[in-house]
Amino acid sequence: MRRKGGRAIWNAMFNDRTSPLSLLQTRRSGKPRDLIAPGPDEGQLRAILEVAQRTPDHGKLAPWRFVIVPLEKRGTLATLLENAYRAEKPDAGRLEIEAMHQFAHQAPTLVVALSAPVEGSKIPLWEQQLSVGAAIMNLLHATHALGFAGGWLTGWPSYNEDVRAAFAQGNERIAGFVFIGTPGKAQEERPRPEYDNIVSVWDR
Repeated sequence: MRRKGGRAIWNAMFNDRTSPLSLLQTRRSGKPRDLIAPGPDEGQLRAILEVAQRTPDHGKLAPWRFVIVPLEKRGTLATLLENAYRAEKPDAGRLEIEAMHQFAHQAPTLVVALSAPVEGSKIPLWEQQLSVGAAIMNLLHATHALGFAGGWLTGWPSYNEDVRAAFAQGNERIAGFVFIGTPGKAQEERPRPEYDNIVSVWDR
């Protein structure tokens, strides 16, 4: 571990910011449960979200939206998740409820990413949904470029109707919860696919 600007910096092999290419080659999400303060300040978070909107977007529809959940609202989010979980699973145990609270309180910064497709457009829904994923990926790249780490989670909260209604409008859906902060412990590499298993040359 080393310190830079007051922040603990773990594993220089990940999210190497010496060049744009090295950042992409060493990109590693942070586990939200391991992300600690500091997170981005207001100006940095705005910059991150402005990068997120510079994403492939067929038809210039901007079929995505972002909702920032401030730290002071995390308790409200935890209550929302607990009530929604109990409504769906009345027999939920203590550990399940604790997991909902842990989800709501992890990492210093939280952005909820929403799929916001434009109905009636000639652009297929599938393409609009792909753009949402690209926007979140840009959000993560900007997060790492600023020296933080981000983690994109879905899980049960992304698919519950009560939780969706608390953030979404109309036909919008939750594409994920993006947690941002500083790694509080050493990051580890995850398994990556073998190049030859995912890349081929078309020959018909």
